[in-house]
Amino acid sequence: MTERIVVVAAALYDGDRLLAARRSAPPELAGRWELPGGKVEQGETPEKALSRELREELGVEAEALERVPGEWPLSPPYVLQAWTARLLPGSPAPEPLQDHDELRWLAPDELWDVDWLDQDVEAIGALKAL
Repeated sequence: MTERIVVVAAALYDGDRLLAARRSAPPELAGRWELPGGKVEQGETPEKALSRELREELGVEAEALERVPGEWPLSPPYVLQAWTARLLPGSPAPEPLQDHDELRWLAPDELWDVDWLDQDVEAIGALKAL
């Protein structure tokens, strides 16, 4: 049996606004929106991976706060886990540095104005449980 690989996603908030990132790659995902994040490396905790991925992809310093209930399958052996997160004091504003070409802060009434990736739709739905 192949061991699963965890991909972490950040529900990064600025007040009540949620950050959405539009994929620029790979081609089959380009143009769709996601919660930013990436793969947990061997020996890394999901929280540390989330902070590292946000630094690499968005140029920010952030910390994971609370795990969003649930886990969503991606293409095997990957599974998605989401965490709420916050920018650390003094962090620069997020920029689309890697894998994304646009970022948007979405107010609660704008959450469904973007074309989310399927697994992110489920993760965003699970945020209500918090």
